Amino acid sequence: MDEFFTAPVVEKQAAVIPDALWDMTILGAGPGGLTAGIYAGRSGLNVIILEKLSPGGQIAVSEQIDNYPGFPDGISGTELVERMEKQAVRFGTRIVMEEVMRISKEGKLFVVTTTGNKKYRTKTIIISTGADPVKLPVPEEEKFRGKGISYCATCDAAFFRGKDVAIVGGGDTAITDALHLTRFANKVTIVHRRRELRAVKALQEEVFANPKIMFQWDSIPSHVIGDEMVEGLEIENVKTREKKVLKVNGIFAAIGTVPNSKIVRGIVELDERGFIKTNHNRETSVPGIFAVGDVRDTPLRQVITAAGDGAIAEFSAENYIKLMER
Repeated sequence: MDEFFTAPVVEKQAAVIPDALWDMTILGAGPGGLTAGIYAGRSGLNVIILEKLSPGGQIAVSEQIDNYPGFPDGISGTELVERMEKQAVRFGTRIVMEEVMRISKEGKLFVVTTTGNKKYRTKTIIISTGADPVKLPVPEEEKFRGKGISYCATCDAAFFRGKDVAIVGGGDTAITDALHLTRFANKVTIVHRRRELRAVKALQEEVFANPKIMFQWDSIPSHVIGDEMVEGLEIENVKTREKKVLKVNGIFAAIGTVPNSKIVRGIVELDERGFIKTNHNRETSVPGIFAVGDVRDTPLRQVITAAGDGAIAEFSAENYIKLMER
């Protein structure tokens, strides 16, 4: 068996030395945070990743990832996360399951306080806390997530080649996703709670001209129908209260994304939606704090872009450390 899979992972649970000074503290063990940890470990930095739940973020609940390079047959989100985690640990990165409660400044250093009032003194911080899609408001959401319910058309459209799908939403993201889905699906039905779309005019003109796209106006999803996989979507008209069932194999939700940026609100600059503003070096408005992945203001939220962010942020943080130590 490949050495990669036999690398010991016991360091993940190794005791953390009290009052240790860390070169880098990464908040969140998603693909961006784990990649930063891999690069930092390989550079010989003293680095720790703090994760409140379990490594992986959104990709950990993805049954199949087909657009990450190097896996021509695809790979499950769980397996990809495990590989990234083992690789980070192999290079000496510590991964500790603790929730971050506060970030403060102590001279040139930062202090990250976690549950139980544990404190981590660190030279740099990389924020990799991700973002959560607004869930489809149906009782069966959890049952069918990854089994017909998707929050990423770019990721999952190819799984619905030749099938009928629905997309819930009416903004730019929903309409862009609907147009993307027409490259694969037989028919795309847009379910929108209003009578008109919120997307920009150019997108509206394109979507209205596409013969593969149908509309269900003034409607909201109420139930998902199926046994093991999605077989239909029940919708309800918000004006007449009439209900009908759309026979679809896939349901894409595009009703918003909420960044997990609460921990740095009031510390770094955020945009109007709460995403962290960064420059091309993934630097935030506070020197020494960097942001990667879905929590930052990025036009594309994918595993590969988060991983790329992690590499760039680690490189930038490493240069920051060199300058502060001169």
